[in-house]
Amino acid sequence: MEKKRCKWVTSDKVYINYHDNEWGRPIHDDNKLFEMLSLEGAQAGLSWITILKRRENYRKAFDYFDPKKISEYKEDKIDELQHNEGIVRNKSKIKSVITNAGAFLRVQDEFGTFDQYIWQFVGGSPIKNNWAAHKDIPANTPESEQMSKDLKKRGFKFVGPTICYAFMQATGMVNDHTKECFLYHEKID
Repeated sequence: MEKKRCKWVTSDKVYINYHDNEWGRPIHDDNKLFEMLSLEGAQAGLSWITILKRRENYRKAFDYFDPKKISEYKEDKIDELQHNEGIVRNKSKIKSVITNAGAFLRVQDEFGTFDQYIWQFVGGSPIKNNWAAHKDIPANTPESEQMSKDLKKRGFKFVGPTICYAFMQATGMVNDHTKECFLYHEKID
């Protein structure tokens, strides 16, 4: 018998693997959180599968999302990234990763870890929602709006409320597996 998954999951193996093994699972590793924030920003205006299929290319292109290295990128690196066919070559999105790396490092300095900072928006533990169907899931929430506002105040780019909510879903800050999904009833950690 085939497992029932959230409706956004297609038959693509990349999507199935991502849904079953990553999406909605809490992440507390700072570099992984930075990666996901960067990828969610890259996804703006595109489908998630577009970015997901290029994730390894992004990791290689952006020094495996090492914020210290990225914060030091200069124009020659931006030019190199704009010519990298393995990623989305939008200059604003590329520059936002560099800007965000610097902001990320400042947050780490202030809070000790980015994890400590970012998880405060959900009180330190995942919010488990009870959506009956995919159509019930909102594009953003008061928590994602608050996160977006604070990130922007700290100098982050491509962190609107919808991007922040997608980031919250991806990193397990919220569990939005719908009631029909086999993962809804499993304890995810």
